[in-house]
Amino acid sequence: MFTTSFAFCQSEVFKPVVNNLALYKKKKDFKFLAAAKKSVDSLITTHADSIDYKKGIYRALVYSTILYLDSANTLKQPATLFSQTITLVDKLLANKKSSSFLDQLDYIKRCIANVYMRIGFQAINISDFVNAEKAFLKAQAYVPTFKELDFYIAYSNNKLGNLQDAAKYYNHLVDADTAKAEYIEAAANIYKSLGDTSKALDVIKKGRTRFPDDKLLLMNLANIYSNKKDYVALAPLLTPLIGVYPNNASVAFVAANCYDNLGQYKQAETYYLQAIDLNSSIYDPVFDLGLLYYKESLIFPTDKIKNINLAVAMLEKANEISPNDVNSLKVLQLIYTQTKNNNQLIKVNNQLKQLNNQ
Repeated sequence: MFTTSFAFCQSEVFKPVVNNLALYKKKKDFKFLAAAKKSVDSLITTHADSIDYKKGIYRALVYSTILYLDSANTLKQPATLFSQTITLVDKLLANKKSSSFLDQLDYIKRCIANVYMRIGFQAINISDFVNAEKAFLKAQAYVPTFKELDFYIAYSNNKLGNLQDAAKYYNHLVDADTAKAEYIEAAANIYKSLGDTSKALDVIKKGRTRFPDDKLLLMNLANIYSNKKDYVALAPLLTPLIGVYPNNASVAFVAANCYDNLGQYKQAETYYLQAIDLNSSIYDPVFDLGLLYYKESLIFPTDKIKNINLAVAMLEKANEISPNDVNSLKVLQLIYTQTKNNNQLIKVNNQLKQLNNQ
């Protein structure tokens, strides 16, 4: 930007402006930007000067550079400089002469967009997502191809509860060449919040083709299949999922539950035990393992007694973890009735009666 490469930079009248911009580029001292502004302002003395397109371009270049670079306003520019610059730039862009100054206008627009983005981030920092979205939308009007703005707009809309709008902007990101795994995860989460699991699934599948090693996308996909009870689709994901999360009790439980529902009981038992070993205070894997042993006692008569005893041990442990949960008590009631264990049956019946009377 701060070079004499622009076609009109050889003009003598603009030399002080160009020189000061070049000096700023070299020395990074704001005093040269102040001098550039003073020089360009001195060129505007009549109405004819104010509507001169080339002088307008120079003013916009200097003003937008100051607004972009001097974020702390060390040059003590008036608060109106930004709105004044916006008005000037919009007029320049609307003029048919703009086609002769595309490089300069592109730089100016990027400076303006950066200022709006800074305003947007400041608003986010104080949780003012209404004004954050407005600022990001204004930035996007100047740099529509800068895809990251879709993320900031989507994020603001998500915080405002405008999930449909958030999803729309996340969609733009998912299909972009600059897509990131975090964008895909965010888009999927929005669709899940909207209750559109199919769309969330499509987004994650698309993301997995681009980011096959992303562990959060893998986890998200596994969770969707698990919640949908699509165990056939879930099963191929379990080995890589466990490889990524080897010490995660929830992952081990998801694997156990999947194998259990697919009738792969030995695999299910292994992962139920792993989940319990990783976190012995969680009720579900203990209860489900007890239920699995009871189910095996009915399926495999030769191991009936062993499996009944294992089932009782797990179900009693589940009852210790969650004494007010009736599910383990009801299965124990069924087992004690079948095995004619009257003492334990009376005890369980009394517990159920107490819970029912609460």
